[in-house]
Amino acid sequence: MNEFIKMELDEALSAMEKALVHAESEFLKIRAGKASVAMLDGIMVDYYGAATALAQVANVNTPDARTIVVQPWEKSMISPIEKAIMEANIGLNPQNDGQLIRLNVPPLTEERRRDLVKKVKEEAERGKITVRNIRKATNENIKKLKNDGASEDEIKVGEGEVQKLTDVYIAKVDHLTEIKEKDVMTV
Repeated sequence: MNEFIKMELDEALSAMEKALVHAESEFLKIRAGKASVAMLDGIMVDYYGAATALAQVANVNTPDARTIVVQPWEKSMISPIEKAIMEANIGLNPQNDGQLIRLNVPPLTEERRRDLVKKVKEEAERGKITVRNIRKATNENIKKLKNDGASEDEIKVGEGEVQKLTDVYIAKVDHLTEIKEKDVMTV
């Protein structure tokens, strides 16, 4: 196989792996009735005028399946952290005792679980679209290699390999989706 086609395939593999990891990280942010520190990922706190990730100004952990505890490294940060959690609108009400912030994760209703499954499917579709876009871009790059001396047969083989990669990564996204759906629907 042409070395340039092989390079394109390696790049596609790397990009598809990143798309899969991204989809997986998005799934972590969708809560399944159990407390998880990942639920607070992406919350930015006003730290002396700079937007800073919550995990960089406080210790975040889950002492049990229904509670998240946020313990600021500086006591003065309790109010900004509490405000940031409220503004993030993640459906949790912070309880401040002056030392740390507790977030009680309520059990999910059947309706809320169905909504979360829809959200999981939307994220999965985004992941699949990303994988398909990578396939499209890689195929275009492989076709351009005809000018660099790649034969028609090599291009066809390359496109076939890209399709195989695409099928593998779409199946992986489907598998992750299935696992997350079961997780969300389990009471």
